[in-house]
Amino acid sequence: MLPEYRKKIEFRFVRCVIISVNLSSNLNLTVMDGKTKAIIAHITYIGWIIALVINMNEKDEIASFYIRQLLGLYLFSIVISFVPVINIIGWILVLIFWILSLIGALNGEMKETPVIGKYFQDWFKGI
Repeated sequence: MLPEYRKKIEFRFVRCVIISVNLSSNLNLTVMDGKTKAIIAHITYIGWIIALVINMNEKDEIASFYIRQLLGLYLFSIVISFVPVINIIGWILVLIFWILSLIGALNGEMKETPVIGKYFQDWFKGI
């Protein structure tokens, strides 16, 4: 007979395995179109990572476009946050660029971020 604490540990392990099997058998992430991947990429850093991973299996032009745009915007926002004088203006600018990018993704159009978008597409063309 097992001690009480061993029973709880084994039950939790079995429950986790069953849940992961059910998720993997019912979840099909590769059937998304490019527009959906592009919209998911706009939902925080986690959404960007999810869109990047999903897009690795089946490359889509619009999804890759917005993944590159958002990587550039996210990196730009991190760099601009270290400059004390212009960080507030930079954050507002990044927010405006992010909204413009989201509107473009919602419409299914590939619109570059003003001024810096062409550089993002060039720098991150491997994605």
